[in-house]
Amino acid sequence: MTYASFPQVSTRPINDSDGWPPEIVGQARIIDMAFHGQDLMPLVNGLTERARSNPHDAAALMDLASIHIVLQKRAEGLALQADALGIEQVYRQPIPTATRDALRLLMFVGPGDFMANIPVQFLLEGANVSLDLVYLVPGQPVPARIPEHDLAIVGVGEADESRPILEALSSMVGAWPTRVLLDPGRVAQLSRDSLWKVLADAPGVVVPATVRLDRGAVADLAHDDSALASALPGWQFPIIVRPVGSHAGLGLERVNTATRLAAYVAEQSAERFYLSPFVDYRNVDGLYRKYRVAFVDGCAFPCHAAMADHWMLHYLNAGMEQSAAKRADEERWFATFDDVFAARHHDGFRLLHERIGLEYFVIDCAEMPGGDLLVFEADTAMIIHAMDSPTLFPYKAPNMRRAFDAFQTMLFKAAGRPTA
Repeated sequence: MTYASFPQVSTRPINDSDGWPPEIVGQARIIDMAFHGQDLMPLVNGLTERARSNPHDAAALMDLASIHIVLQKRAEGLALQADALGIEQVYRQPIPTATRDALRLLMFVGPGDFMANIPVQFLLEGANVSLDLVYLVPGQPVPARIPEHDLAIVGVGEADESRPILEALSSMVGAWPTRVLLDPGRVAQLSRDSLWKVLADAPGVVVPATVRLDRGAVADLAHDDSALASALPGWQFPIIVRPVGSHAGLGLERVNTATRLAAYVAEQSAERFYLSPFVDYRNVDGLYRKYRVAFVDGCAFPCHAAMADHWMLHYLNAGMEQSAAKRADEERWFATFDDVFAARHHDGFRLLHERIGLEYFVIDCAEMPGGDLLVFEADTAMIIHAMDSPTLFPYKAPNMRRAFDAFQTMLFKAAGRPTA
């Protein structure tokens, strides 16, 4: 049974006493341990011993895979993950606050690192929800045994690697016996070269045009400075170039000349690239500011604000921990978000929700000097969390709690259950 011939599916009663689905520690817990500097070796040793004594212990292999990935041994981690998925494609992720009458959530996920799927365990912090993960793997049969559940959600994020899974899910969800949140077809439209078209004429919203080119086509643009404008009318240097599938600034560069573009292509091993015009979003105080906002059931929630004097800005390279002034700026943004930022961009936020058309998604954005909302990207799999130090960031946890509560309320509402 492959994706192309997936039949109508019904849930089956499962007797938990048979040890299925196997329980994993899970990516969120492992990320949290690493984030707070906990020693992972006792966990590694225990999991390794389990895998040695029982080579079919898929849960041990899956958790070892997550540890390797968090320790930046991605290739080894993905190899272990593939071994685990060759044994079992369904896993139970314990939520400590779940009770016997918990809402039973099933999430469709795909292989990959921590950016491949919604990090839903963070969103379920404090929830009375049980969570089962069903991995869909291209080339492998869809699991025939599915845990009972009240609600399903598409956890697979947009990426080239996930496109076959999203396409398969598009044909599956209509026949699924429970409600399924997050239309996989709309998730697929969040690619960088599709999102700007979805939002192209949205008043008050700026999304730079983005094209996807193979390395030969990019090299053709590097013959001279006029080649860019000839191939892409209206474009001029500087432009932003990045390998397709890259994150966190890996391979991202502002290219100012055709000569530098030729050198950039020679330095990169990727076969495909995203190109877009460079947009100077610097504020009047000389700082760049980038914001992460989560949309839950049509409502916007602040997640973080980073600021720095360089344009290639991410929260982890902004020096937020080292600067009390930056943290105070972020705290003000949180405190005034509803009345100032969200109010200023009310119409833009509404259009984002309407056109993206998903119950949950996250954006990275900024404000243009003229006041328009500049959207860098949108996805369902972007991480939002409450792991930051309560000493340095006392304002973070209460604000993240609002987003988590909204997400959990959305689940109970979708399942037709009273909100916990």
